[in-house]
Amino acid sequence: MTHYRFHCTNGSECILDAEGAPVRGPAALARRARAVAEAAMQSLGAGDWTEWRVSVHDLTGRRVWVEPFVTQERSTENRSGKDRSTGNRPTREAALAA
Repeated sequence: MTHYRFHCTNGSECILDAEGAPVRGPAALARRARAVAEAAMQSLGAGDWTEWRVSVHDLTGRRVWVEPFVTQERSTENRSGKDRSTGNRPTREAALAA
C-alpha cells in the first residue's frame, strides 16, 4: 500500500490533508477521493462546489490524481451521457506503486 494525501481546492481556497491515508491501487484512489469530497461537502454544508477538486499527492508531493467533486449538476450531466472526464488517469508510477 502507498500513502497519499487528499487535498481539496477550488483554485483559491484549500482544505489540506496533513495526515493522508494508505491506498491500494488506482481504483481505490478514485474511491477514496470521492469519499473525501463527500465528507468535505457534508462537513462544510451547502455551497457552490462545482469548481472544487480533490488533488491526490504521493508523499513526495507529486500529484497523481485529480477528482472533481460530484455535485447534483455533475450527477445530472453524467446521467445525460455527457463526459465529465478531466484527465483523471493515475500516473504510471502511481499505478505501479499501489
